[in-house]
Amino acid sequence: MSIVVSKVAEPYAEALLGLATSNDTLKETTNDMNIVSQFLANSSDLKKFLSSPLITKEAKKNVLKDILGEQIGANTLKFLLLLVDRSRVAVLDEIAQKFLELSYKQESIAIAKVTSSVQLSAQQQQNIAEKLKLILGAKQIKLALKVDPQLIGGFTVEIGSNLIDTSIRGQLRKISSLLGA
Repeated sequence: MSIVVSKVAEPYAEALLGLATSNDTLKETTNDMNIVSQFLANSSDLKKFLSSPLITKEAKKNVLKDILGEQIGANTLKFLLLLVDRSRVAVLDEIAQKFLELSYKQESIAIAKVTSSVQLSAQQQQNIAEKLKLILGAKQIKLALKVDPQLIGGFTVEIGSNLIDTSIRGQLRKISSLLGA
C-alpha cells in the first residue's frame, strides 16, 4: 500500500471502526468487511469497475447494493455508498484491510500473512497459529494464507514488519550470501 493510499484509507477505516465500536457492532462490521475484502480479492473485474472514473456513481452504488446488499449489514452498506459519493471507493480494498487490521488490534488478534509452497492442511494452520500465539502473546491469530510454489518448500510468516522465513528459497539465499555469490 503506497503512502498516499494509506493516508486516504486510514481515516476512513478509523471512522468505520469508531462507528462500529460506538454502535456495539464491531463483530458484525468486521465480518462485513471480511466479506467485502474477499469479494475484492476474488474479483478483479469488480475492483476495476469500482476504480473506473468512467463509471457513474449511481452505477457503482447499484452494483454494490446488488452484490453485497444481502450479505452485509445496513451500516456497512451505507459506509460503502458514502465511499462512492466521496470518490474513495477505488481504495476500498485498502480501507477494508486497514479496518480489519485496526479491528483485530483492538480485539488483541494478530494478523499473520503466511506464504507456503503448497496448500497447508487445517492441522498445519492450527499448529502455526498456536506457535505464533505463544511467540506474540496474542489472544488469537488470524492467518492470511497464500501459496507461492517459488518458495520450493517451507513457508514464510509476515507479522507487521517482522518476517520469519523457513522456506528453502530463503535458506538458499542465506547460503548464497554467505558464499559471496
